[in-house]
Amino acid sequence: MADRRLLFLGLGLLVAATLYLLWGLRSPYGFILSLRATKLAALVVVGAAIGAATVMFQTVAANRLLTPGIVGFDAMFVLIQTLLVLLLGGIGYAALPQIPKFAIETLALAGAATLLFSAILRQGAGDMTRLVLTGVIFGILMRGLATFLQRILDPSEFAIVQSASVASFTAIDPVQLAFAAPLLAAALIAGHRLAPALDVAGLGRDRARALGVDHDRLVLKVLALIAGLVAVATALAGPMTFLGLLAASLAASLLNTHRHRLLLPGAAMLGALILVAGQFLFERLLGLQSTLSVIVEFLGGMVFLMLVLRRRAA
Repeated sequence: MADRRLLFLGLGLLVAATLYLLWGLRSPYGFILSLRATKLAALVVVGAAIGAATVMFQTVAANRLLTPGIVGFDAMFVLIQTLLVLLLGGIGYAALPQIPKFAIETLALAGAATLLFSAILRQGAGDMTRLVLTGVIFGILMRGLATFLQRILDPSEFAIVQSASVASFTAIDPVQLAFAAPLLAAALIAGHRLAPALDVAGLGRDRARALGVDHDRLVLKVLALIAGLVAVATALAGPMTFLGLLAASLAASLLNTHRHRLLLPGAAMLGALILVAGQFLFERLLGLQSTLSVIVEFLGGMVFLMLVLRRRAA
């Protein structure tokens, strides 16, 4: 049954992608299709990366309420944008070549996450609670520092930071996408290969070790994959904290299985489907282009509250 639902999910994503590409298509066809295909590819790879990363993070953290964004990826991204505008000015920031900017953001996000994960887990990969709490505090500190630095900026530079800090797919650079897509695809394939071990890790650290799985090493591998997936996706489109929680929760409810060979592609396709269908709705039907991330964050936040209240009631 879960396999069949996964197939229907793939068909749904294919239909949404086709509608996004062809709905209201007018001349010049080649130019418009090229623009839409670039944006569609970005929507798919970002949604898939965040959805799959959230499922892996929830498994190693043994908590279905968590998302990788809780350890401060969004705050770090905003701080990077603030520092770049502060150091280069508004004109220098706008003139910054896209590839170096993308590389700086990706390396900074992945490096910060790797340092955080390795420092916290040095004493043992079983202390995920300390990792999450430290990540939350880490995010609060970076958010506070970014807010302080933004007070130094003049109004025009502050507006640039605000615009750059919101996830957007309206100006995806094809060269950035050409670098990001293979990295994300490789990380997703690596995560899929770890699916059987993740099934065992989902039973808990003690049971996984009793069944012969090197749980600590597995957790470190998975956290490295999560850092890469979320860092590249955030650098490409901007922070989307609750998209992963929304995709992972819907995948768990729809597929009703603990097998990661189904959950990982399911969450990846749901993350992509949410973004593609949402962008199609706002661009093609409602004529709007900049509120998708706000709606996704709102729905993800509502799902988070629902999960918290349901767990408390249980």
